[in-house]
Amino acid sequence: MGCTPRPPIRPQPAPERRVVAVVFLGLLLDLLAFTLLLPLLPGLLESHSRAHDPLYGLWQRGVDRFAAAIGMPAEKRYNAVLFGGLIGSAFSLLQFLSAPLTGAASDCLGRRPVMLLSLAGLVASYAVWAASRSFAAFLASRAIGGLSKGNVSLSTAIVADLGSAPARSRGMAAIGVAFSLAFTLGPMLGAHLPVELAPWLSLLFALSDLLFVFCCLPETLPPERRAPSVALGFHAAADLLSPLALLRFSAVTRGQDTPAGDRLGCLRRLGLVYFLYLFLFSGLEYTLSFLAHQRFQFSSLQQGKMFLFIGVTMATIQGAYARRVRPGRELAAVKQALLLLVPAFLLLGWGRSLSVLGLGLLLYAFAAAVVVPCLSSVVAGYGSPGQKGTVMGTLRSLGALARAMGPVAAASVYWLAGAQVCFTVSSVLFLLPFVLLHRLQVPVAEPKAE
Repeated sequence: MGCTPRPPIRPQPAPERRVVAVVFLGLLLDLLAFTLLLPLLPGLLESHSRAHDPLYGLWQRGVDRFAAAIGMPAEKRYNAVLFGGLIGSAFSLLQFLSAPLTGAASDCLGRRPVMLLSLAGLVASYAVWAASRSFAAFLASRAIGGLSKGNVSLSTAIVADLGSAPARSRGMAAIGVAFSLAFTLGPMLGAHLPVELAPWLSLLFALSDLLFVFCCLPETLPPERRAPSVALGFHAAADLLSPLALLRFSAVTRGQDTPAGDRLGCLRRLGLVYFLYLFLFSGLEYTLSFLAHQRFQFSSLQQGKMFLFIGVTMATIQGAYARRVRPGRELAAVKQALLLLVPAFLLLGWGRSLSVLGLGLLLYAFAAAVVVPCLSSVVAGYGSPGQKGTVMGTLRSLGALARAMGPVAAASVYWLAGAQVCFTVSSVLFLLPFVLLHRLQVPVAEPKAE
């Protein structure tokens, strides 16, 4: 027998289908914990109002001043929607601050440890909410949760690590399906829960997610493909507190493998399209609750059925169509979906019958099911292996900033100028991201680093 030493055994990459399945189930558990709250928020706010919580009273006075400034009627139902929307905008703003830091850390330390740290933060947020009934504890739990919500951008970075373009497309579509299912099933489950039980069930979902990911998620970024230093990523991510630096993908340009000029320009335009789409879409999505109540006198149950219809339609389209879009055809699918949003929101803004409302919601759900998964799949092809977390974290941060600004802007236009003006102007503005994509010349992909 010879004494020649054997070469070191390198760990084999995890099967792509297994990675996609773990990302899907983990994200579904996380989002179910989050969406349980949505139908309970009006009752939760009402309970804090009855308890004369001083911090709640301070926030309520601020909401009242904003409502008076935009001319919103002083109705209890509208107040709950506005209050909840402002809390949601604050939550998105915290995600905007944390997403690039999470992505940069994962590029250096690996996806798995940073994912586990984010999920542990979410467990802590629900534990704070469950352990106290004060409004201050509720806000603290939302703040901890917002800062820990980097698991979503990490999920997209994990999918971006996959070796083949078809696997990345399937992974982004699976993330979209997880969102659709959670935002369908979570509110349905939450609507049948007492307010006192909801935080404990959310905590159970979050703990289950943490244990599941700990046991099943493999590391998708091996050490030899990681960024050399986390300090560089953190310094770049700190620049992303500037929206202009965010849109310029400054964190990506600081790395050793900066994309070539034409690819960097393409990435920046894709980021701008993503931001504009989510800014307009999140605003109109938020004002749908005002529209349904004001024009059609929908009760809370009827609004729940409306969003159930949207969620089921989105999940069906993502499972049957979006995940089957061939690599290289994603941008064509996005452009078609953006064009569909123009008649969708015109129908919603001007329709006076339930049949017109239903047709508008159908077009709306189709477009919503396609745009984000397909854009994310395209963006996942940019950057070196050690930059995927930064790239996807930057994209997620752009989306969080858009979701923080969009509802406030749309609610202001809705009450100052009326539903028809709000939906008409916004529907026409969807042509702007379409034009940006239409003029985009996608460069040849860079060779994949080994």
